[in-house]
Amino acid sequence: MNPGNWPEALRDRALGAYLGFAIGDALGATVEFMTAREIEHQFGVHRQICGGGWLKLAAGQVTDDTTMALALGDAIVEVAGWDLRVVADSFAHWLRAGPIDCGNTCRRGIRRYLTDGSLAGPPNAGDAGNGALMRNLPVALATLGEEAAMQKWSLEQGRLTHNHPFSDAATLWIGRMVHALLMGEGTAGAWPMADALVGECPEFRFQPYPKRASGYVVDTVQTVLYHFFEHESFEDCVIAVVNRGEDADTTGALAGMLAGARCGASHLPKRWRDKLDRKVAQRIERQTAALLDVAAAARMMKRLV
Repeated sequence: MNPGNWPEALRDRALGAYLGFAIGDALGATVEFMTAREIEHQFGVHRQICGGGWLKLAAGQVTDDTTMALALGDAIVEVAGWDLRVVADSFAHWLRAGPIDCGNTCRRGIRRYLTDGSLAGPPNAGDAGNGALMRNLPVALATLGEEAAMQKWSLEQGRLTHNHPFSDAATLWIGRMVHALLMGEGTAGAWPMADALVGECPEFRFQPYPKRASGYVVDTVQTVLYHFFEHESFEDCVIAVVNRGEDADTTGALAGMLAGARCGASHLPKRWRDKLDRKVAQRIERQTAALLDVAAAARMMKRLV
Protein backbone atom coordinates (compact mmCIF):
# COMPACT_ATOMS: atom_id res chain seq x y z
CA MET A 1 0.00 0.00 0.00
CA ASN A 2 1.39 3.40 -0.93
CA PRO A 3 -0.91 6.19 0.24
CA GLY A 4 -0.96 8.99 -2.30
CA ASN A 5 2.28 7.77 -3.87
CA TRP A 6 4.24 9.31 -1.01
CA PRO A 7 7.87 8.16 -1.04
CA GLU A 8 8.55 5.09 1.06
CA ALA A 9 10.93 7.03 3.33
CA LEU A 10 8.28 9.66 4.05
CA ARG A 11 5.68 7.03 4.89
CA ASP A 12 8.19 5.41 7.23
CA ARG A 13 8.78 8.74 8.97
CA ALA A 14 5.04 9.37 9.28
CA LEU A 15 4.49 5.97 10.88
CA GLY A 16 7.55 6.56 13.05
CA ALA A 17 6.00 9.78 14.33
CA TYR A 18 2.72 8.13 15.31
CA LEU A 19 4.17 4.91 16.73
CA GLY A 20 6.88 6.95 18.45
CA PHE A 21 4.16 9.08 20.00
CA ALA A 22 2.40 6.01 21.42
CA ILE A 23 5.67 4.47 22.61
CA GLY A 24 6.60 7.65 24.47
CA ASP A 25 3.13 7.74 25.99
CA ALA A 26 3.33 4.11 27.19
CA LEU A 27 6.85 4.54 28.56
CA GLY A 28 6.16 7.84 30.27
CA ALA A 29 2.86 6.82 31.85
CA THR A 30 4.67 4.63 34.37
CA VAL A 31 6.39 7.64 35.90
CA GLU A 32 3.74 10.32 35.38
CA PHE A 33 3.49 12.71 38.35
CA MET A 34 6.73 11.41 39.87
CA THR A 35 9.69 13.73 40.36
CA ALA A 36 13.03 13.08 38.71
CA ARG A 37 14.48 12.21 42.11
CA GLU A 38 11.68 9.73 42.84
CA ILE A 39 12.20 8.06 39.48
CA GLU A 40 15.92 7.75 40.10
CA HIS A 41 15.30 6.25 43.55
CA GLN A 42 12.80 3.66 42.24
CA PHE A 43 14.19 2.79 38.80
CA GLY A 44 17.69 4.21 38.53
CA VAL A 45 16.88 5.08 34.93
CA HIS A 46 13.37 4.24 33.72
CA ARG A 47 13.79 2.62 30.30
CA GLN A 48 11.31 -0.26 30.05
CA ILE A 49 7.66 -0.24 28.99
CA CYS A 50 6.34 -1.99 32.07
CA GLY A 51 2.95 -0.41 32.84
CA GLY A 52 1.92 0.44 36.36
CA GLY A 53 2.08 4.03 37.50
CA TRP A 54 -0.77 5.90 39.09
CA LEU A 55 -3.14 4.65 36.37
CA LYS A 56 -2.11 1.02 37.01
CA LEU A 57 -1.69 0.35 33.29
CA ALA A 58 -0.84 -2.93 31.64
CA ALA A 59 2.56 -2.96 29.95
CA GLY A 60 2.18 -1.31 26.54
CA GLN A 61 -1.12 0.36 27.35
CA VAL A 62 -1.45 4.01 26.33
CA THR A 63 -3.21 6.97 27.93
CA ASP A 64 -5.51 9.76 26.83
CA ASP A 65 -2.68 11.30 24.79
CA THR A 66 -2.79 8.53 22.20
CA THR A 67 -6.50 7.71 22.39
CA MET A 68 -7.52 11.35 21.98
CA ALA A 69 -5.18 11.73 18.99
CA LEU A 70 -6.78 8.64 17.48
CA ALA A 71 -10.22 10.16 18.05
CA LEU A 72 -9.14 13.27 16.16
CA GLY A 73 -7.68 11.16 13.39
CA ASP A 74 -10.89 9.15 13.09
CA ALA A 75 -12.85 12.37 12.56
CA ILE A 76 -10.51 13.50 9.78
CA VAL A 77 -10.62 10.13 8.06
CA GLU A 78 -14.41 9.91 8.38
CA VAL A 79 -14.95 12.98 6.19
CA ALA A 80 -11.68 12.68 4.25
CA GLY A 81 -10.97 16.26 5.29
CA TRP A 82 -12.21 18.68 7.89
CA ASP A 83 -15.51 19.18 9.69
CA LEU A 84 -15.06 20.69 13.14
CA ARG A 85 -18.40 19.42 14.38
CA VAL A 86 -17.43 15.88 13.44
CA VAL A 87 -14.22 16.41 15.42
CA ALA A 88 -16.21 17.65 18.43
CA ASP A 89 -18.56 14.68 18.17
CA SER A 90 -15.58 12.31 18.04
CA PHE A 91 -14.15 13.87 21.19
CA ALA A 92 -17.57 13.62 22.85
CA HIS A 93 -17.83 9.94 21.92
CA TRP A 94 -14.31 9.42 23.28
CA LEU A 95 -15.24 11.03 26.60
CA ARG A 96 -18.51 9.15 26.93
CA ALA A 97 -16.68 5.86 26.34
CA GLY A 98 -14.77 6.42 29.58
CA PRO A 99 -11.11 6.96 28.67
CA ILE A 100 -8.57 5.82 31.20
CA ASP A 101 -7.73 9.45 31.87
CA CYS A 102 -8.81 12.91 30.75
CA GLY A 103 -7.30 16.28 31.60
CA ASN A 104 -9.56 18.75 33.33
CA THR A 105 -9.37 21.36 30.54
CA CYS A 106 -10.18 18.79 27.86
CA ARG A 107 -13.11 17.50 29.91
CA ARG A 108 -14.44 21.01 30.52
CA GLY A 109 -14.28 21.91 26.82
CA ILE A 110 -15.96 18.73 25.66
CA ARG A 111 -18.71 19.08 28.27
CA ARG A 112 -19.26 22.68 27.18
CA TYR A 113 -19.78 21.43 23.62
CA LEU A 114 -22.22 18.78 24.84
CA THR A 115 -24.12 21.41 26.81
CA ASP A 116 -24.40 24.28 24.32
CA GLY A 117 -22.92 23.05 21.04
CA SER A 118 -20.24 25.74 20.98
CA LEU A 119 -17.13 24.86 18.98
CA ALA A 120 -14.74 27.13 20.87
CA GLY A 121 -14.49 28.44 24.37
CA PRO A 122 -13.68 32.08 25.17
CA PRO A 123 -10.02 33.01 25.68
CA ASN A 124 -9.05 31.74 29.10
CA ALA A 125 -5.89 32.21 31.14
CA GLY A 126 -6.45 28.70 32.50
CA ASP A 127 -6.27 27.10 29.05
CA ALA A 128 -2.46 27.09 28.76
CA GLY A 129 -2.19 23.35 29.25
CA ASN A 130 -0.74 20.93 26.72
CA GLY A 131 -3.95 19.10 25.72
CA ALA A 132 -4.44 20.73 22.31
CA LEU A 133 -0.79 20.21 21.38
CA MET A 134 -0.66 16.62 22.55
CA ARG A 135 -3.37 15.38 20.18
CA ASN A 136 -2.57 17.36 17.03
CA LEU A 137 -0.38 14.84 15.17
CA PRO A 138 -3.25 13.58 12.94
CA VAL A 139 -3.74 17.15 11.69
CA ALA A 140 -0.05 17.40 10.81
CA LEU A 141 -0.22 14.13 8.88
CA ALA A 142 -3.42 15.01 7.01
CA THR A 143 -2.20 18.49 6.01
CA LEU A 144 1.29 17.61 4.84
CA GLY A 145 2.24 20.19 2.23
CA GLU A 146 -0.78 22.37 3.06
CA GLU A 147 0.28 25.07 5.52
CA ALA A 148 -3.01 27.00 5.46
CA ALA A 149 -5.01 23.87 6.27
CA MET A 150 -2.58 22.92 9.02
CA GLN A 151 -3.03 26.33 10.65
CA LYS A 152 -6.83 26.32 10.39
CA TRP A 153 -7.37 22.75 11.54
CA SER A 154 -4.81 22.97 14.37
CA LEU A 155 -6.31 26.13 15.84
CA GLU A 156 -9.89 24.94 15.50
CA GLN A 157 -9.35 21.56 17.11
CA GLY A 158 -7.23 23.18 19.82
CA ARG A 159 -9.73 25.86 20.75
CA LEU A 160 -12.45 23.30 21.28
CA THR A 161 -10.81 22.85 24.67
CA HIS A 162 -7.83 25.23 24.94
CA ASN A 163 -8.11 28.88 23.93
CA HIS A 164 -4.82 30.47 24.91
CA PRO A 165 -2.05 32.12 22.85
CA PHE A 166 0.63 29.79 24.25
CA SER A 167 -1.41 26.72 23.32
CA ASP A 168 -1.99 28.14 19.83
CA ALA A 169 1.68 28.97 19.28
CA ALA A 170 2.97 25.62 20.50
CA THR A 171 0.45 23.65 18.47
CA LEU A 172 1.25 25.54 15.25
CA TRP A 173 5.03 25.57 15.52
CA ILE A 174 5.33 21.96 16.62
CA GLY A 175 3.02 21.06 13.71
CA ARG A 176 5.35 22.88 11.33
CA MET A 177 8.29 21.06 12.88
CA VAL A 178 6.58 17.72 12.23
CA HIS A 179 6.08 18.72 8.60
CA ALA A 180 9.77 19.56 8.22
CA LEU A 181 10.82 16.27 9.80
CA LEU A 182 8.41 14.25 7.65
CA MET A 183 9.89 15.87 4.55
CA GLY A 184 13.29 14.57 5.61
CA GLU A 185 14.80 17.87 6.75
CA GLY A 186 16.09 16.33 9.98
CA THR A 187 17.31 18.12 13.06
CA ALA A 188 18.72 21.04 11.07
CA GLY A 189 15.35 21.60 9.40
CA ALA A 190 13.55 21.60 12.73
CA TRP A 191 15.70 24.34 14.29
CA PRO A 192 14.09 27.29 12.44
CA MET A 193 10.66 26.31 13.80
CA ALA A 194 11.98 26.18 17.36
CA ASP A 195 13.68 29.54 16.87
CA ALA A 196 10.48 31.03 15.45
CA LEU A 197 8.41 29.75 18.39
CA VAL A 198 10.83 31.31 20.88
CA GLY A 199 10.95 34.49 18.80
CA GLU A 200 7.16 34.74 18.85
CA CYS A 201 6.81 33.76 22.51
CA PRO A 202 10.08 34.14 24.46
CA GLU A 203 8.48 32.23 27.33
CA PHE A 204 9.25 29.03 25.39
CA ARG A 205 13.04 29.55 25.50
CA PHE A 206 14.48 26.12 26.30
CA GLN A 207 18.20 26.80 26.47
CA PRO A 208 19.38 26.78 29.18
CA TYR A 209 16.86 24.13 30.14
CA PRO A 210 14.59 25.29 33.01
CA LYS A 211 14.06 21.67 34.18
CA ARG A 212 10.28 21.79 34.47
CA ALA A 213 8.10 19.18 32.79
CA SER A 214 4.56 19.93 33.96
CA GLY A 215 1.34 19.97 31.96
CA TYR A 216 1.72 23.73 31.45
CA VAL A 217 2.36 23.92 27.71
CA VAL A 218 5.47 26.08 28.13
CA ASP A 219 7.08 23.55 30.48
CA THR A 220 6.08 20.70 28.19
CA VAL A 221 7.54 22.26 25.06
CA GLN A 222 10.76 23.31 26.79
CA THR A 223 11.34 19.76 28.00
CA VAL A 224 10.55 18.18 24.63
CA LEU A 225 12.59 20.59 22.50
CA TYR A 226 15.61 20.64 24.78
CA HIS A 227 15.97 16.86 24.75
CA PHE A 228 15.02 16.48 21.08
CA PHE A 229 17.90 18.73 20.05
CA GLU A 230 20.28 17.26 22.65
CA HIS A 231 19.78 13.61 21.61
CA GLU A 232 19.87 12.40 18.01
CA SER A 233 18.91 8.86 19.06
CA PHE A 234 15.18 8.12 19.45
CA GLU A 235 15.83 5.98 22.50
CA ASP A 236 18.12 8.46 24.23
CA CYS A 237 15.71 11.32 23.59
CA VAL A 238 12.61 9.61 24.95
CA ILE A 239 14.38 8.11 27.97
CA ALA A 240 15.82 11.50 28.90
CA VAL A 241 12.40 13.14 28.64
CA VAL A 242 10.35 10.64 30.63
CA ASN A 243 12.95 10.54 33.40
CA ARG A 244 12.16 14.18 34.06
CA GLY A 245 8.84 12.89 35.43
CA GLU A 246 5.86 15.22 36.02
CA ASP A 247 3.60 15.04 32.91
CA ALA A 248 5.78 12.25 31.55
CA ASP A 249 3.19 10.53 29.37
CA THR A 250 2.61 13.71 27.36
CA THR A 251 6.22 14.88 27.24
CA GLY A 252 7.23 11.33 26.32
CA ALA A 253 4.59 11.15 23.59
CA LEU A 254 5.60 14.48 22.03
CA ALA A 255 9.31 13.66 22.21
CA GLY A 256 8.57 10.27 20.65
CA MET A 257 6.58 11.97 17.90
CA LEU A 258 9.41 14.32 16.93
CA ALA A 259 12.18 11.77 17.32
CA GLY A 260 10.10 9.15 15.48
CA ALA A 261 9.44 11.55 12.61
CA ARG A 262 13.18 12.13 12.43
CA CYS A 263 14.27 8.48 12.40
CA GLY A 264 11.26 6.64 10.94
CA ALA A 265 9.37 3.56 12.11
CA SER A 266 12.07 1.24 10.80
CA HIS A 267 14.49 2.65 13.38
CA LEU A 268 12.27 2.53 16.45
CA PRO A 269 13.58 0.21 19.20
CA LYS A 270 12.12 -3.21 18.51
CA ARG A 271 11.66 -4.08 22.19
CA TRP A 272 9.44 -1.02 22.65
CA ARG A 273 7.53 -1.44 19.41
CA ASP A 274 6.84 -5.08 20.23
CA LYS A 275 5.62 -4.15 23.71
CA LEU A 276 3.09 -1.57 22.48
CA ASP A 277 -0.55 -2.64 22.73
CA ARG A 278 -1.10 -4.53 19.48
CA LYS A 279 -4.58 -3.18 18.79
CA VAL A 280 -3.36 0.38 19.29
CA ALA A 281 -0.37 -0.21 17.01
CA GLN A 282 -2.59 -1.67 14.28
CA ARG A 283 -5.01 1.21 14.56
CA ILE A 284 -2.12 3.68 14.27
CA GLU A 285 -0.80 1.90 11.19
CA ARG A 286 -4.19 2.06 9.47
CA GLN A 287 -4.86 5.64 10.47
CA THR A 288 -1.44 6.89 9.39
CA ALA A 289 -2.00 5.51 5.90
CA ALA A 290 -5.50 7.01 5.74
CA LEU A 291 -4.33 10.43 6.92
CA LEU A 292 -1.59 10.49 4.30
CA ASP A 293 -4.28 9.67 1.74
CA VAL A 294 -6.20 12.76 2.87
CA ALA A 295 -3.09 14.90 2.42
CA ALA A 296 -2.40 13.39 -1.01
CA ALA A 297 -5.96 14.01 -2.17
CA ALA A 298 -5.70 17.65 -1.14
CA ARG A 299 -2.48 18.02 -3.10
CA MET A 300 -4.08 16.44 -6.15
CA MET A 301 -7.12 18.72 -5.98
CA LYS A 302 -4.83 21.74 -5.71
CA ARG A 303 -3.06 20.67 -8.88
CA LEU A 304 -6.34 20.23 -10.74
CA VAL A 305 -7.71 23.66 -9.84
